[in-house]
Amino acid sequence: MIQYFKGSIFVTIAGLIAAFLWAENHHPGAGFAALFIISILAILEVSLSFDNAVVNAMKLEKMEEIWHKRFLTWGIAIAVFGMRFLFPLMVVSIFAHKKILNVLDMALNNAQQYAYYLQETHASISAFGGLFLLMLFLHYFFDSKKTVHWIKPLENWLSHLDDVKGIEIIIAICVLVSMQCYLPHEVYDGVLRSGLIGIITFLAIDGLSKYLEKRENMSLAKCAAKAGCTGFVGFMYLELIDASFSLDGVLGAFALSNDIVIISIGLAIGAMFVRSLTILLVEKKTLAQFLYLEHGAHWAIGALAVIMLISTKIEVPETVTGLIGLFFIVLSLISSILHNKTKR
Repeated sequence: MIQYFKGSIFVTIAGLIAAFLWAENHHPGAGFAALFIISILAILEVSLSFDNAVVNAMKLEKMEEIWHKRFLTWGIAIAVFGMRFLFPLMVVSIFAHKKILNVLDMALNNAQQYAYYLQETHASISAFGGLFLLMLFLHYFFDSKKTVHWIKPLENWLSHLDDVKGIEIIIAICVLVSMQCYLPHEVYDGVLRSGLIGIITFLAIDGLSKYLEKRENMSLAKCAAKAGCTGFVGFMYLELIDASFSLDGVLGAFALSNDIVIISIGLAIGAMFVRSLTILLVEKKTLAQFLYLEHGAHWAIGALAVIMLISTKIEVPETVTGLIGLFFIVLSLISSILHNKTKR
């Protein structure tokens, strides 16, 4: 079991040392406080992202083993540097109309102002993640080919909605448009753009993935090229799912610290453990052993999507988000265990 977490343990040790030195260099005597904040951030990231690990495992088990390794190497680099560090800088740069180098300087030397600008973009960021995850939730349950149902009456009914062409898009756009009823006009314009980008991004990645999977009757060389391309698209799909899950964590982290380096290290440690957990779920065939775990994870995704959309107007505590996700995961796990016992 421990071998799956060797990389995570190494990242944790390196991260703690780097954070201590960074904090002591900028604020002498603040090193141990930084270690405490990083520990809280890492635990928070893992607790909020267990459903993310289950969904990642579901996607990853269909990919070649080489992409499992790339998920832990390239993937963690994208998750840490791209999502936890670069993405917030880009968002502030775009919405504050500032050059990204100036935003980087602000983040490192004027954390209060940087946090202010990031909070100003909270609604737009949440709209992107919320609509992307809502599409993922609807796409999973609106599937007439699904034969296994956890909450049987409801999930069986949802699966038949697949007969209405484009029903997921219709619902997502209706949700997005209805948000203008409670959002100020100056905020809603950004929310509308970000929400549409979230919907389009999901459709583009999902459509390209399906296109590549369905191509048949190819030469061996073309098949090899197709396999690599399909793996890459699937890999990017996983990174987008991870990004959407991490949005609320990135924003919520500023309640504990305004130091972008400390925040990035703390969330990176948590992200690494989530990835290690994903590989463990894949190689131990956990999803096959627990029939309803996948369903519980998608219900948690649906709950997270709703919470992110609500948070465009009302602040929702991170503990609420984490507990709701944990509730669905634990309940589906218990249901799976009971199902396994009845089969014996």
